[in-house]
Amino acid sequence: MTADCDHKNLHIRPAIRGDRERLLAMMPQLADFDIPVSRQPEHLWQGDAALMDNVLRGDSSDSFVDVITDSNRGIVGIAMVTMRKELLSEHPSAHLEALIIDPALRGRGIGSALMQHVETTARSRGAQSLTLHVFNNNHTARKLYQSRGFESELIRAIKWL
Repeated sequence: MTADCDHKNLHIRPAIRGDRERLLAMMPQLADFDIPVSRQPEHLWQGDAALMDNVLRGDSSDSFVDVITDSNRGIVGIAMVTMRKELLSEHPSAHLEALIIDPALRGRGIGSALMQHVETTARSRGAQSLTLHVFNNNHTARKLYQSRGFESELIRAIKWL
């Protein structure tokens, strides 16, 4: 598999049940950065995998999973979003649960294309904002989100007892 990706061969569509194995295989990439030593890699993706299964079964009407495909490679990216109230204002909002891009194709605009799709879809579903969580040392993801206009607003702190 070469790292080249022709954007005219990209297509975004809702995930289907037949995508499940490929999507599950991509989930561990959510821990593909220098994770905190107090965390296990699977903690970063198992909840998302369970939510994805619910969406694929039709058991989660508030969430959607869309994939970006390359006509030569198949699925090269995933976006999973939950529609919910914004934390402080309680206005209609969307929360990006997960965004995964094939590591061999990162830095080629695929993440930005998928994020644009997520923003458009969330807006069409009534969202007035889009939120996400990202680990401080996930520099690649933070760079993408900052380039898309996301502002850091809260700091989540944890103390293990």
